[in-house]
Amino acid sequence: MKVLVTGNAGFIGYHVTKRLIERGDEVVGFDVVNDYYDTALKEARLALLEEAAGRQGGRYSFIRANLADRTAVETCFAEHDFDRVIHLAAQAGIRYSLENPHSYVESNLISFTNILEACRHAQVPHLTYASTSSVYGANTKMPFSEHDMADHPLQFYAATKRANELMAHSYSHLFAMPTTGLRFFTVYGPWGRPDMALFKFTRNILEGQPITVYNNGNHTRDFTYIDDIVEGVIRASDAIAQSNPEWDGSRQDPASSLAPFRLYNIGNSAPVKLMAYIEALEEALGQTAIREMLPRQPGDALDTYADVSDLVHELGYRPTVSVDEGVRRFVDWYRDFYRIGKPA
Repeated sequence: MKVLVTGNAGFIGYHVTKRLIERGDEVVGFDVVNDYYDTALKEARLALLEEAAGRQGGRYSFIRANLADRTAVETCFAEHDFDRVIHLAAQAGIRYSLENPHSYVESNLISFTNILEACRHAQVPHLTYASTSSVYGANTKMPFSEHDMADHPLQFYAATKRANELMAHSYSHLFAMPTTGLRFFTVYGPWGRPDMALFKFTRNILEGQPITVYNNGNHTRDFTYIDDIVEGVIRASDAIAQSNPEWDGSRQDPASSLAPFRLYNIGNSAPVKLMAYIEALEEALGQTAIREMLPRQPGDALDTYADVSDLVHELGYRPTVSVDEGVRRFVDWYRDFYRIGKPA
């Protein structure tokens, strides 16, 4: 197939693009490569994608442009006939949304509108896009299910991603355009984002600097290894969203619709306390962290826990990588990438 992957210089986008190239798909990447975090890391990912494509016969191209640029998006779709679009580009980060909400409007709302319109006019067979577990917001019913309402986000970032789901549904309804949204749960692993906890903790521990532990480390997260996320993304993209003929407007189910629309959680379904996550990292590094205990931050959820029964029953997949194993793999990558030897 010919697949457009937006945000392919990013953490998840890089891994998804690489997997698609390796299985023989033709991939077009689209990314502005902004400086929200170290662009050298993004450029290194892009270089590896070029190498992977070279080994597979070169069926890969890259467009360096902003998805908020409507003309650039329209030009991309005019030049390529896509079998699938996997939209992973976004302004990420929960705390940053408190500082710069306008960035989220441009990246998460305007850009997504451009993608929806382009897919509509090009009659793309299936659009799959990234959402987030943060949409569950004030919901305290555990585990989080796609079939429960998620209309009380706690951060502007989460509000924009929930808006994406609603926008997608409107296009699925109005234009019979198949769309699938994927709610990711705390993704981590090699080539991860430097603004994420695991990356920052690893750097600080190795440098002998303290790590900041919010809420005394008592909150839990459904940490999900990157390979498990990628497998879920590709399976969801391959399975074109269908109408649910049993959907009933008097008993609304947010996860499906009479339109060709689906939502899936992708999470490890095994929440871990932050302190246990830190202990797994200390074990992998062979060093003890200096912990600076701080109160809970505005917008932080206390716990996350994914119900993945739909992912299992409909897509035949369940994430499998444990936190201990995933953290060890990240540490191995970090030491290799930054050329940091193991302690004697």
